[in-house]
Amino acid sequence: KKLIVASNIFRLYSTYIIQNKCLYRKDINNYNGPLNKNILSIIYGSLLGDGFAEKRKGGKGTRICFYQEGSHTDYLLYLHSLIANLGYCNTKLPKISTRLGKQGKIRSIIRFNTWTYESFNWIYNEWYDNKIKRIPLSLKDYFTPLTLAIWIMDDGCKSGKGLKLSTNSFKYNELLFLIKLFYDKYDIKVSIVKTGVYNQYDLYIWKESIPKLFNLVKPYIIPSMKYKINI
Repeated sequence: KKLIVASNIFRLYSTYIIQNKCLYRKDINNYNGPLNKNILSIIYGSLLGDGFAEKRKGGKGTRICFYQEGSHTDYLLYLHSLIANLGYCNTKLPKISTRLGKQGKIRSIIRFNTWTYESFNWIYNEWYDNKIKRIPLSLKDYFTPLTLAIWIMDDGCKSGKGLKLSTNSFKYNELLFLIKLFYDKYDIKVSIVKTGVYNQYDLYIWKESIPKLFNLVKPYIIPSMKYKINI
C-alpha cells in the first residue's frame, strides 16, 4: 500500500511542468509594470476560497498563501505550476506535511506562498478590513472564467444536480453582490442557501446553469476536479 501511495505522489509531482527554475527571490524581475491578468484571476479565485493574503511583519509587501488538504495535492500542484510559470513564486515543488488536527487526528497538508510584493499591497487592502476577509467591488473586474475555475476547484462541491460554493465566511450582502455578478456577467443563476449555522450561508448554482458554467471553466478544470461540475 505504501508503494502504491508513493507511486501516486511521484506521478502527481511529474504531471505539471515548470518551464524555468527560480529558487531565489533575488532572481525575479517582475517587480515593475502592471500585474499579469492571469495572476490576478488566480489570486482573486483563491481568495474567494481558502487562499489568504498576508501582510509581512516588518516588511512593506504582501504575499498570497495557498493550502489544501493532502487529498487535494493534485490541485495544489496544478495551482503552483500556474503561478510558478508566471514567475510569482519559488519553483521548488511544495511538499506534503502533517500536523495534529482535532481530537488528535493527523492531517496531511500541502501549501506554498507567492513571493512578497509591494504590488500585492492593493490586493490586501481590497480584500481585508481590519484583517477580516471581505468581497471587494473590484472583483467585477477580475471575475474571469479562470477565477471561477480556481474558486470551484478550491471551495466548490457538487450538490444534487447543482454546485455549492462555500461562502460562510462572507456577509449576506456580499453574497447578494456575488449573485448579481454571476447573473450580469454570465447569465448564471445562483441562490443563497443556509448552512445550518446561524448567520452563515453558501451559494448554490442552479442545475440549469451548470452547462453554461462548465463551458466557461472547462479549459482550466483539471481531471481530478471535474467531479465538482455535475455534468
